[in-house]
Amino acid sequence: MYSLRVKLSEVIDGCILATDVYSRTNLPIIPKKTVITNMHISVLEAFNVGEVEIERVLINGVPFQTNEIETDEVDANAIVDQLGFVGLFLKSVTKFKREFQSWQSGLPVDIANIRVILLPLLEKIETYPHEVFNLHRYSTKDTYHYQHPIVVGLLSGFIGMKMHLEKGDWLQVALAGCLADCGMAKINPAIVFKNAPLTLQEYLEVKKHPVYSYKMVRNISVLRKAVKIAILEHHERLDGSGYPFGESEKIPLFAKIIGIADIFHAMTSERLYRNKQSPYKVLEMVLEENFGKFDISILKILTMAIVDFSTGDRVRLSNGKVAEVLFVDEKTPTRPLIKLQDTEEILQLSQNRQIFIESVLSKS
Repeated sequence: MYSLRVKLSEVIDGCILATDVYSRTNLPIIPKKTVITNMHISVLEAFNVGEVEIERVLINGVPFQTNEIETDEVDANAIVDQLGFVGLFLKSVTKFKREFQSWQSGLPVDIANIRVILLPLLEKIETYPHEVFNLHRYSTKDTYHYQHPIVVGLLSGFIGMKMHLEKGDWLQVALAGCLADCGMAKINPAIVFKNAPLTLQEYLEVKKHPVYSYKMVRNISVLRKAVKIAILEHHERLDGSGYPFGESEKIPLFAKIIGIADIFHAMTSERLYRNKQSPYKVLEMVLEENFGKFDISILKILTMAIVDFSTGDRVRLSNGKVAEVLFVDEKTPTRPLIKLQDTEEILQLSQNRQIFIESVLSKS
């Protein structure tokens, strides 16, 4: 319902594969969820692939068949019916990009527009939780800065909901997550979109964005004070290593939630100067290398969500082998029980510390 079977000659840059593509091979030539580029099309042509299954919406949020949904005024349920949750998300990203560009030009934050973008997605997160935790797969170097705020908002709302916050509260933390980086619009685009690691001076400039974000939202009356403070302090850490104040003891709950959602999506996404990493590897890094920086009770909410949605994942290991996730123990969520695809050997990664999950390919 949410995908189309099309001839390769119709595939264009920005299409998203809905299924793995094989061609007399045991492993897929290109896995599903891949955002197609001209290079991928050349590979498919080389393997004489005639047709592929693609999503009905391009990575930029535009429907592949433009007559499917022609305006932005269509009800969110209609978009989900036609394009699926991911289609609604990608259309929302297109709208958010327009908002971000308006902030760059000096216009104020229009909170009504942000609510229109985010709330329809938030209303669907209980129905499509697995999709929410897989949105990082759609991130590209060109779209990351517009996708990231929306995903952080959705993850923050999901975490708040699972913490049994009142609906009004988790909707507010979701809005805070979505607007936490709005101050990036006030930073030189040459720094924001730099296709290389930042210099120290550039990094210090980027660290100013929470203050810029706070200044952009502080006079919005419909946002609670807690939301505005969370936007200002979402990069603070419990060990005092964060910014802008180096706070450690008085970090508000909303800021703690957003901080975890922010780092999870950032580290699992394709970015201008950093490759994406698997959710398993990111969780392991946050739990081990960043121990003491984040609230353990909030991390547990995120970890349990990964546990709930991981069984059946087809993954690539650090040794290059492909495996299927059979079982995830909540005590060792980043090191599940797996079955190797080529030998069907079963391994417990918690007992094989030299191997880790490098990337998630798809659901088996």
